[in-house]
Amino acid sequence: MSRTAPVPLKHEAITATLSDEIAAGRLMPGAQLPGEVALARRFGVSRTTIRAALAELIRGGLIATRRGKGSFVQPRSAPRAATPNSATTREERAVGALLGLAVGDALGMPTQLLSRAQVIAAHGPLLAGFEPAPPGHPIAAGMGAGQVTDDTEQAVILAGVLIDGGGLVDPHELANRLVAWEADMRARGSLDLLGPSTRRALADLLAGGDVETTGRSGDTNGAAMRITPVGIAVGPDTDAIVGAVEAASRVTHNTGIALAGASAVAAAVSAGVEGLGYDDAVAAALAAAAAGSQRGRWVAGADVASRIRWAVGLVAGLGDAEACDLVQRLVGTSLATQESVPAAFALWSLHPDDPWLTCRLGASVGGDCDTIAAMAGAMSGALVGRKGFPPAALAQLGAANPTLDLAGLAVGLLALRTGAR
Repeated sequence: MSRTAPVPLKHEAITATLSDEIAAGRLMPGAQLPGEVALARRFGVSRTTIRAALAELIRGGLIATRRGKGSFVQPRSAPRAATPNSATTREERAVGALLGLAVGDALGMPTQLLSRAQVIAAHGPLLAGFEPAPPGHPIAAGMGAGQVTDDTEQAVILAGVLIDGGGLVDPHELANRLVAWEADMRARGSLDLLGPSTRRALADLLAGGDVETTGRSGDTNGAAMRITPVGIAVGPDTDAIVGAVEAASRVTHNTGIALAGASAVAAAVSAGVEGLGYDDAVAAALAAAAAGSQRGRWVAGADVASRIRWAVGLVAGLGDAEACDLVQRLVGTSLATQESVPAAFALWSLHPDDPWLTCRLGASVGGDCDTIAAMAGAMSGALVGRKGFPPAALAQLGAANPTLDLAGLAVGLLALRTGAR
């Protein structure tokens, strides 16, 4: 699908100008860039815009930020912060994506719905590992350390529908499995059930509604939280990714905002599974988010791709605790797609090649942090593979969820990707 090229954002124009000055030697390797205030005055923009431009230069390997000192031009031969992950196999990366989803989900289980301040009071600025849900938790009370929630379980359901359908999603089959899952959860006394968009859409569908209209008000992050299997099953082609996301999400989340967020996550996962590096994965995610925003029903809300760019720039060069605070206060950590998906990308950008730390950051930010950590973990896990997680943590995850066969699902989904079925 052809699209008119977007007008460059202000920060992109600033990035291009500074890049040209570095390439031309006007800013030599080792030279310190002017401070944010000086750059903002030079270009007539806000410091937030300058931070976004500096973040692009950091990702491009052109500059590096030294805490308390400023930004400096990198030597021409300096390595990138995140390199392509050719050292791992495609299967290891596919398993890594599903493990990142489950690890992030389980880490965020006890901290979901808490404020950032409450998380810090209970666990410090950064969660150290899996914890049980605290007594009286509004939806997770009684859950043990390492147990996954609806994020992982719904992704497993979608993976099963994809595999059983040979890569096609039967919306009625997906709906029936989600309804059966919720009934089982209720029977077990769980309060961690279907989200508002999914519950409303499935009720409409089972009452005889049309699959083309049941998801027309679904703009929350339910589609993005369970979309990782699509990223594993579909190769890194924007049109193919967005088409598969739309087919998998239409029944519950058929809006441009929801499809943009889910497309961004799926594209990043797909790029990682393919063996591409962080920069390429983010570029693929932005392209898919832009394309996904043109699908489904338009609803009012901020553009997801633009907010991903902004959120990543916002935290560039910050320490982990400061970044988490800023994500919670400015980006937002609610179940709104245009908050939680950019939040996941922002936290992932802090340590692109460390999925365990990325998951812990996501779980420490508060709000809908099991979903934020699950999305960030899936994208990071796809980039690095299972080796990015401590063996002890994976053993604890497996013991807490003995029926979870993520490796088997990864093999089945990869068969769809390669046409091996």
